[in-house]
Amino acid sequence: MRSYIFGSLSWSEICWVVFGFAGQIMFSLRFVTQWLASEKAKQTVIPMSFWVYSILGSAILSAYALYRRDPVFLLGQLPSVFVYFRNIMINRKAARKAEDDAAAVVNKHVQNSNVRSIDS
Repeated sequence: MRSYIFGSLSWSEICWVVFGFAGQIMFSLRFVTQWLASEKAKQTVIPMSFWVYSILGSAILSAYALYRRDPVFLLGQLPSVFVYFRNIMINRKAARKAEDDAAAVVNKHVQNSNVRSIDS
């Protein structure tokens, strides 16, 4: 069976191929999670898991490309990792701002309630 699927690859090379497939699966899962999240929300959304799978898949595929000494493959994957990290940072910053804005609205409402209670 080994020779039929992997030809004359050594066990080390087979492990690298499996590792590469794992990276490709991770990278592909990002589309599945995005699709499912969009279906659930009934609009296009990009969940955090999309970015996590993107980073994991690209990092693994970049390592595989290094092993294969494939500069085209490496150039197609490695720079993307930084873009995915940046998107996570932007997403977290926006979430913190939304939390801060919501807290400010609540605080303002509480302060207005206290002012009306004192005036009564």
